[in-house]
Amino acid sequence: MSIDQIGPEALKLPARERALLAASLWESIEDPFELPVNYGDEAALRLSEERDQDIESGRVQAISHQDLMQRLRQ
Repeated sequence: MSIDQIGPEALKLPARERALLAASLWESIEDPFELPVNYGDEAALRLSEERDQDIESGRVQAISHQDLMQRLRQ
């Protein structure tokens, strides 16, 4: 079965059942927000400042959350 087949059917479920399904699916995958390296507070702060400078200087271009999610779904 594909997501195109399951999605519309899942959306027909009552809200409580959709929430339980979503929680179950979320728990079945690894934490997508877990960093591959452990950053201490100071290192994380330096990294965020460097990334902010990259955006401010134009070396990189920020994208919206909506664009990011669309790219991830492709």
